[in-house]
Amino acid sequence: MAYTRIKCLPLNAKHRIIYKLGYTRTEQFLVMLLIILIFFMKISFFGGVKSGKSRLAEKRIMSLAGKQKPYYLATNICLDEEMQQRIAEHRKRRGNRFETIEEPIDLLGVVKNCDRPVLIECLTLWLNNMLFQQKESAKILNILEETLKLPKEMVFVHNEVGFGIIPDNPLARQFVDLSGRAGQLLGHYCDEVYFCAAGIQLKMKPV
Repeated sequence: MAYTRIKCLPLNAKHRIIYKLGYTRTEQFLVMLLIILIFFMKISFFGGVKSGKSRLAEKRIMSLAGKQKPYYLATNICLDEEMQQRIAEHRKRRGNRFETIEEPIDLLGVVKNCDRPVLIECLTLWLNNMLFQQKESAKILNILEETLKLPKEMVFVHNEVGFGIIPDNPLARQFVDLSGRAGQLLGHYCDEVYFCAAGIQLKMKPV
């Protein structure tokens, strides 16, 4: 329980705790290195369309970031007016609380360079973009797993698309399968996992 409470603190708060313990500079460095390896929170929010998952994920990363300004990694590609309107709604809601990075493909490269907590919004669209680029499912999942292994504080938003009927075409079936496997990786690596419906979050991990 104490471990979980410490892990949920922003990084600067963790450093203040270490400083107050009276360690030497060398000891502080070693303890901070340990924190980098095991104390970075990874959180995921699952849900259907308009389930409230994005709003809840934004709220969670703000609490995780503390006084820091978190990154907002937007993976969407605007292809039509309806999608443009959705993007505008998201931009209006988040205001200037985030530093926005728009990148539809290079998930791993962007997250590697983030020095503050990052919200990935959303993983589902990133999977779609990668399939559109004709990347193999195994390669896509490998990139996601490498991203999840990074010593970074991350919050993922992911659509749950597996509750419907089996699609009638190979590409759609590939996407649903890929989305499900990506969700399993999130469930494995993330410290907290929430399922969202009706604007309410249900904690699935830890139980």
